[in-house]
Amino acid sequence: MRTGAENLLKVATNPKVREQVRLELSFVNSDLQMLKEELEGLNISVGVYQNTEEAFTIPLIPLGLKETKDVDFSVVLKDFILEHYSEDGYLYEDEIADLMDLRQACRTPSRDEAGVELLMTYFIQLGFVESRFFPPTRQMGLLFTWYDSLTGVPVSQQNLLLEKASVLFNTGALYTQIGTRCDRQTQAGLESAIDAFQRAAGVLNYLKETFTHTPSYDMSPAMLSVLVKMMLAQAQESVFEKISLPGIRNEFFMLVKVAQEAAKVGEVYQQLHAAMSQVPVKENIPYSWASLACVKGHHYSALAHYFTAILLIDHQVKPGTDLDHQEKCLSQLYDRMPEGLTPLATLKNDQQRRQLGKSHLRRAMTHHEESVREASLCKKLRSIEVLQKVLCAAQERSRLTYAQHQEDDDLLNLIDAPSVVAKTEQEVDIILPQFSKLTVTDFFQKLGPLSVFSANKRWTPPRSICFTAEEGDLGFTLRGNAPVQVHFLDPYCSASVAGAREGDYIVSIQLVDCKWLTVSEVMKLLKSFGEDEIEMKVVSLLDSTSSMHNKSATYSVGMQKTYSMICLAIDDDDKTDKTKKISKKLSFLSWGTNKNRQKSASTLCLPSVGVARPQVKKKLPSPFSLLNSDSSLY
Repeated sequence: MRTGAENLLKVATNPKVREQVRLELSFVNSDLQMLKEELEGLNISVGVYQNTEEAFTIPLIPLGLKETKDVDFSVVLKDFILEHYSEDGYLYEDEIADLMDLRQACRTPSRDEAGVELLMTYFIQLGFVESRFFPPTRQMGLLFTWYDSLTGVPVSQQNLLLEKASVLFNTGALYTQIGTRCDRQTQAGLESAIDAFQRAAGVLNYLKETFTHTPSYDMSPAMLSVLVKMMLAQAQESVFEKISLPGIRNEFFMLVKVAQEAAKVGEVYQQLHAAMSQVPVKENIPYSWASLACVKGHHYSALAHYFTAILLIDHQVKPGTDLDHQEKCLSQLYDRMPEGLTPLATLKNDQQRRQLGKSHLRRAMTHHEESVREASLCKKLRSIEVLQKVLCAAQERSRLTYAQHQEDDDLLNLIDAPSVVAKTEQEVDIILPQFSKLTVTDFFQKLGPLSVFSANKRWTPPRSICFTAEEGDLGFTLRGNAPVQVHFLDPYCSASVAGAREGDYIVSIQLVDCKWLTVSEVMKLLKSFGEDEIEMKVVSLLDSTSSMHNKSATYSVGMQKTYSMICLAIDDDDKTDKTKKISKKLSFLSWGTNKNRQKSASTLCLPSVGVARPQVKKKLPSPFSLLNSDSSLY
């Protein structure tokens, strides 16, 4: 609506029309701003998902989960099973219901590891579903709608990649909520918070690198880069809190360490605020997030200068003091010493140390003033009582310390306090999602191994081959793993006359499903019939469609640009355990949802069985001379 009004304003020449459009546009912008503030209050407030224990700590920022609409897989998947796999779709009602139950459960996951496992299970399951039912050359008619977690703008796409990307985003968001809910008054809680934020950064970074053209602002590469920085900054902040938790002793080496750790946190938050201030992220990032990043950047820089000031002012050279070690630490605290000062001389000269310490206190108070001022400019931050208390207490501590050591001639002996070098004993980094550690069973494994029975391959409808073993000789060998293929077919044997062809995949024998059976198991089954007539169903592969780029149009309300989700189709050939057999399927009752038992009528009918074409007779070499480890002869 706003875009249309802006375009009308550009082309309109009538003054009255232009004035009316300006008035309407002002109302639209006002309404959009109010809506954005309401959404910020509901989904992206820094006060949400915090630990419930009372603690004197600055709050961390969690991400809200993306919302979605219901999707009915029933009719589409049943029709595709009938059309593509030539099987009755109603035989897969339980599997389709399990898939829909799993998706429904993922809309409200628990804020713990079980919730993360649930989302990752669905993401892996979507990989199976994509390979089974989503050909790269056509749309399936399923519309997936997801809402931007930051702006609330809906994005709809007939593409499973939007679903997969959104589930990944929610996995990262869930990790952030787990991190903010950790008890930061214990070592174990802080270690859990560090781990959760690193894993959140890993999932979001994986999303950024895997789904490069996402149709939603919150999943754009620029926004994801900022979110990764934010998660790593919060992990680094938790590292500082873990080091400070046992208490900060007024001891030289301890204060050097804590000062550099604080400087590291301040540095990463300053870098984060700079990234949040760049276009186009600046237009969509919540103002409270950018403000809090700026506040923390100044707050932790102030702490770095405060602890440096304490170590200088309270330092005393005692008998047995390791001056060489202290000199080395002090020299590493700065990129460069102030002009006219050296580390060793400063340690030995009480007046120089106090003057340099007081200059650090003045810089600390400057940063404290900026942090308090920035917090006061944001309505959301002003309402967070614990944040105001932490900032004011730190500011008052620096002011009182300076007042205790202030002298009349301080203004005549000003020293420019250098910046503290940022250093940490625990450098945080992204932890990539480890999907391989999660065992997920393909709901639709009854269709057969993915290496053969996938959406990007085409084959004939099942053909019924009725034959007998003449004098114990089948007239063909078998090769390959599940499903096995007819090999070295004698053109004069009973099976060949009945319509069997070399390369045919055996899918059933006497109504026994053979798609997951190995060569030895199929041979054992064939031998069990002796010279009785055997009914064997086979399919022939028509072609193998290569993986293609999958592109689809996107409809997004209120977005200035229309993106396309482009991603290479996943090659599942290497993912299938070919010797795996179908096991009894477990239900998803543990998710507490009722199965969606839709009895939707299929819009397709079963394809007719193709008539076998006559085979061209050819001379067959002796199968005994060509037998190898991959084939068997009966």
